[in-house]
Amino acid sequence: MKYTEVFEQYERETKLFVSYMKDREYSQETQNAYFHDLKHFLTSLDGKAVSEVSEIDVMYFLTRVRESGAGARYRNRCQSAIRLFYKVMIRFKLTDHNPAMNIEKAKVEKKKQPVYLQKQFLDACLGLVEGRYMIRDVSIVALMAYAGLRVSEIVKLNISDFDQEGNNIGVLGKGGKWRYIPLPAEMTNLLQTCLSERIPPRNTKETAFFISQFRRRISKRMVQSIAEKTFQALFEKYPHLSGRTLSAHKLRHSFATDLLHNGADLRTVQELLGHEDISTTQIYTHVLDEAKERAMNNIRPAIPGELLNGQA
Repeated sequence: MKYTEVFEQYERETKLFVSYMKDREYSQETQNAYFHDLKHFLTSLDGKAVSEVSEIDVMYFLTRVRESGAGARYRNRCQSAIRLFYKVMIRFKLTDHNPAMNIEKAKVEKKKQPVYLQKQFLDACLGLVEGRYMIRDVSIVALMAYAGLRVSEIVKLNISDFDQEGNNIGVLGKGGKWRYIPLPAEMTNLLQTCLSERIPPRNTKETAFFISQFRRRISKRMVQSIAEKTFQALFEKYPHLSGRTLSAHKLRHSFATDLLHNGADLRTVQELLGHEDISTTQIYTHVLDEAKERAMNNIRPAIPGELLNGQA
């Protein structure tokens, strides 16, 4: 089926699906991804009614996804999209079964240790930001590197989210969940300066904390570009770092790693990063492993010398 035919036949179902995700405050990224995956799945049904789809139909689709060269993570995302779609269909009594519910997810390779910057290079980044909007850009980099904000959270940040007297910021994270991050005095001062030099928005009712040179809420691409320029300057100053794959999200990794190096526990890191499940935070356990190794290196058992020499 062509996409236009899919939307005509499944118009009611897709509208319900989109409305459900919006009502449950799924992130825009998740909405776009799931809708994209669902569109391909519905195309594969060749006009079959939603209520007539079987587990085999879903399995065939997921097999084709894998055979097309997609990885396990993408296959699992497609399955999650189909599973949620049918949850919505059951909710609105358009079917009585979920054909994706009992299909096992593909095995995903364990995540590698996250790429991050050591503290000295993280600190160096702030001094390498240049340009006409330096205070704004330094503030953006600092919030990612020293408060762990995601790019999307930088974009959504409003003036009212910054509590100057309480020295904290409210962050609207994934799933519409809020978290509150205490700020060190230096960060509070920086954000106050940034606010005093905020670009006047075209719309006087605009409440965004960060305004672009086009006088509207800053975009995700602009935030990513600010990070990329900062990394390029870092590579020029420290050529031995140029082999690392760095992005705006790596500043968040660096923040988490620095927290653990300074003695924070995983639960604290989870709350500051806004992870719903602590298993997501566990990618940073390499830091804890390093700490355990250092601790064990300080243990000096009083083992008799003759035993160490194999003379027992």
